Amino acid sequence: MKIQHYQTDLAFIHDTGFGDFSRKAAPGLLEILRSKGIHKGLVVDLGCGSGIWARALTEAGYEVLGIDISAAMIQLARLKAPRAKFIIGSLFQTTLPTCAAITSLGECLNYQFDQHNKTDLTAFFKRVYTVLCPGGVFIFDIAEPGYVNGVNPQKTFVEGKSWAILVEKEEDRRNETLTRNMTIFRKVGKLYRRSEEVHRVQLYRNIAIARELRSLGFKVRPMGGCGELRFRKAVVGFSATKPWVLFNHLECVIQQEFFYALK
Repeated sequence: MKIQHYQTDLAFIHDTGFGDFSRKAAPGLLEILRSKGIHKGLVVDLGCGSGIWARALTEAGYEVLGIDISAAMIQLARLKAPRAKFIIGSLFQTTLPTCAAITSLGECLNYQFDQHNKTDLTAFFKRVYTVLCPGGVFIFDIAEPGYVNGVNPQKTFVEGKSWAILVEKEEDRRNETLTRNMTIFRKVGKLYRRSEEVHRVQLYRNIAIARELRSLGFKVRPMGGCGELRFRKAVVGFSATKPWVLFNHLECVIQQEFFYALK
């Protein structure tokens, strides 16, 4: 049986309690797009979550396609960003359209919801390079080994107005993996509903990721944050740009127009 992740209660908590991550990142992300000369066109948001960044994009005049493996997240995103288009699916398996930019923040590429490996990640980077228009940019972040600092495993507890979550993080330093065991409580009526989720994460080294991107032809710039958002320890961002080729750029524009004619 396929395990479902970010079900209704965790999706609600992620949106309500941790949405500032996307809100703080949004101005910086828009600045990067504009600095690359990308003022319009299709932006694909991988691991779009509850649609906070997608809404910021549509308000700035971009077309948006959001992809997330969580049906609960997509349900929230469709309400939050009604002008965007959303698909429920794996980041590694869903066909990507020709686009001006691709974003994926929140360590989405590390998650093992569909059990991919480093070979799959390389193939994914190749697909991203292929669908990006010349001059297009791929902005994302990854979690590295050393993510759990200090006591391992490490327990944290966070609560909000109508929810609480207990998280136990354990890093396997030999295999460079991380496991998050979560116990979730959400108030429903006068009582709290309890659920549990286990998320497994493959940790990647930023030097290896940068080398892989450059081997495909990307111009790569590491990032320690985005706008007001600063990444936590053992998280590194990347801005990977596809070089310009005029003829191919014109072809990309036509393909983007065709994609949204079918919307």
